[in-house]
Amino acid sequence: MLLNFFSPVRSKAASPPNDPFRQPPALQARSLTDEMMTRQPSRRLLALALASALAGPAWAQTTDLPASSAVLSPDSFVASDIRIDGLQRISAGTVLTYMPIERGDTVTQTGVGDAIRALYKTGFFQDVRLDRQGDILVVTVVERPAINKLTVTGNKDIKTEQLMVGLKDIGLTEGDTFDRLSLDRVTQELVKQYNNRGKYNVEINPTVSPLDRNRVDVTIAIKEGKAAKIRHVNLIGTEKFQNEDITKSWESREHNWMSWYRRDDQYSKEKLSGDMEKLNSWYLDRGYVDFNLDSTQVAISPDKRDMFVTASITEGEQYKVSEVKVTGDTVLPQENVERMVIVKPGQIFSRRLLEMTSDSITATLGNVGYAFAQVNPIPQVDREKRTVSINFQVVPGPRVNVRRIMFKGNARTSDEVMRREMRQFEGAWYSQAAIDRSKIRLQRLGYFETVEVETPAVPGTNDLVDVVYTVKETTSGSFVFGLGYSQLSGMTTSVQLSQNNFLGSGNRVSVEAQRSDYLQRYSFSFLNPFFTDEGMSLGYNLWWREYDYSDFNVASYSTTSAAAQTVLGLPITESDTVSLLFGIDSNEVLTYPGSTPQSIIDYIDAIGQRTFHAWRAELGWARDTRNDYFMPTAGTYQRVSAELTLPGSTAEYYKLNYEFSKYWPISSWLVLNTRADIGYGDSWGSDSVRYICQAQPGQPQIPGQPPIEPTPVDGNVCGSGAVLSRTLVATGLPFFENFYAGGVRSVRGFSDNTLGPRSEPSYYYYRGQPLGGSLKTVGSFELYFPRLFDSNAARISAFLDFGNVFDGYDNFDAGELRASAGVALLWRAPVGPISISYAFPLKKKEGDEIERLQFTFGGGF
Repeated sequence: MLLNFFSPVRSKAASPPNDPFRQPPALQARSLTDEMMTRQPSRRLLALALASALAGPAWAQTTDLPASSAVLSPDSFVASDIRIDGLQRISAGTVLTYMPIERGDTVTQTGVGDAIRALYKTGFFQDVRLDRQGDILVVTVVERPAINKLTVTGNKDIKTEQLMVGLKDIGLTEGDTFDRLSLDRVTQELVKQYNNRGKYNVEINPTVSPLDRNRVDVTIAIKEGKAAKIRHVNLIGTEKFQNEDITKSWESREHNWMSWYRRDDQYSKEKLSGDMEKLNSWYLDRGYVDFNLDSTQVAISPDKRDMFVTASITEGEQYKVSEVKVTGDTVLPQENVERMVIVKPGQIFSRRLLEMTSDSITATLGNVGYAFAQVNPIPQVDREKRTVSINFQVVPGPRVNVRRIMFKGNARTSDEVMRREMRQFEGAWYSQAAIDRSKIRLQRLGYFETVEVETPAVPGTNDLVDVVYTVKETTSGSFVFGLGYSQLSGMTTSVQLSQNNFLGSGNRVSVEAQRSDYLQRYSFSFLNPFFTDEGMSLGYNLWWREYDYSDFNVASYSTTSAAAQTVLGLPITESDTVSLLFGIDSNEVLTYPGSTPQSIIDYIDAIGQRTFHAWRAELGWARDTRNDYFMPTAGTYQRVSAELTLPGSTAEYYKLNYEFSKYWPISSWLVLNTRADIGYGDSWGSDSVRYICQAQPGQPQIPGQPPIEPTPVDGNVCGSGAVLSRTLVATGLPFFENFYAGGVRSVRGFSDNTLGPRSEPSYYYYRGQPLGGSLKTVGSFELYFPRLFDSNAARISAFLDFGNVFDGYDNFDAGELRASAGVALLWRAPVGPISISYAFPLKKKEGDEIERLQFTFGGGF
């Protein structure tokens, strides 16, 4: 039998209305105000009497206490056991762990209140009740439901990943206990975040859907709405400068023709705060030491769509620099440090120049071990003379050594591979430049998605630090079955097994098989980038391929070739590398009578064989200072190479090539790339000459003998009864080594490989066939918009391409250059790189093959 020795107690917020058993009369009386108790003393006494009448029998009937327990008050008892009712997911042990009452403890009204508060504090329960059954304490709970699934929809401005991290921090995540209060806090915080982004019409609608087994699904539906537009920016008090000049670099600007891209007309509290700091810097960088931002006001239209920004300022007077000095412990010779000071007496005061000077001195000291060096520019203002004297106080701090260099996050890549990229060494003086350079070298390996570096001080010392590189590894190897398509080559299938970080050793291994309408290729390559400790690389290439050039916008012929090559590389500086290639290859050429151009047939006849063997050597130099391999926004790439077939080769020739690409960051949203590709080739050995003889006119035919046909004969004298018909000379760069232009990777807007010299028109080829040339001149100006997409894997550009190929430098004619302009999309899709361009030929001639829309899928950029 369950008797209410003391009434069930729970928090007032959890008590449903009209429940007479939720609080006993005694507790109800305590909850009244003192004024109520003085007005109704009889009701209070009646409540106490009823409580005593109920408690007395219960105690007597349900307890069998020893005589010593008679000292206990009527509202307390000793719990012989504790029973937990209502549990579904949470174990009884968990509840008992949080309970301040244990078996054998004396249960009092105060202890009951403490127990209820402790259980509520866990956040596991939405209702808690304590009852007595004899000397057993009965705890009845109602668990909060568990979150089965948490879904966020409609969010565009804030990424889902960021939202989920924030929800987890608040305590709202899948598998956790659902708390309505947490959901309300999330709703309020989201509204605040969107308001800071200028979206005042945002609607946050959370939905909780109950499920079986005490679970719920939580859906947060977001209607972001449109950001409020800045319609007017007004600066009050500007006399020395035009408002347009001041706000030119602001992120918050009035609506303009580029706002669709830059989105600078969308109001944001964070952006406006940064712009106010830019306003302050604008005047301090121009000598207005007394500048003051008096007030900032932001007004919003009734429909919450338009914003009006007003800032009131006091410009003050312009100051000049009267004196500059360097004090403190400069460590380096005083005159060396003073040469780093770019602030000079007589100049207009500029805070930017002060900061640049401080940063320069600090960086120099940091590179010689003073990791904690500080340079404090102390200005002395003379307002009567309107001058400022500046004292650069140098505080070098202790000289710091690097104790250890450690790596974290490299589960696959061995420490040795990472350590050989270090330019900061253990036991050496601290150098910020070496640490930063080491980070860049790790990023350029291509093994890591992110690289972070920290320099924590060694506990208990002030002159030792550790350098910790934390990396997040990315996929450095792949097994790919590729399917690609381009307008030029048609369908392409390939199977490639590659590993740029083979077994974590840093070695590169690749095996590939590729087949398309015009190509079959099988290859194997291996490269050890650190064959020696000094950084010399050693690699091998083996390949066999068949090309059908008649399907490749090239003259009609096909080749079957194979090669074996060895490649050596030697870094000579941080960004410069020298490479040497040596190999042997064979190339068999097949011509098609009536289709292959006569010039190609004549070249083969002059050589006297269709298979070309070559001993090949190539020497190259490259400099790469780009900040990213795939999507650079700054830096330069240059490469010069000279290729030569050695004596004993079927055809003796050379090829020179120069590639240049420089990225100019114009702003955070615009990058200019200037690119050039120049190539030239020619023969260097003796020309191959053959003579074609034919029967003399009127020469009688010998009975029983075949007629005399045109026959190639060695030497310059024809045989008896024959005369010289033609002389064939194989000179210059072989036709299968010619350069080509036109297409996605050259001059866009023109069909691939169609620019330059062509063969004579024929019945099947009324325009003639592209032959290529021994001189290539191609260039480009391209504007990239890196911030148009949030992803670094895609970018849009606007370009101007120009170039052509010529038959030798003697035939170069600038008037024959072709040009085109257009837009392009480059995307590193998960299925492979995609390049799409649409170009308008600006300079073309009759007979050119135009192709405005061009794309490749599954190939490199």
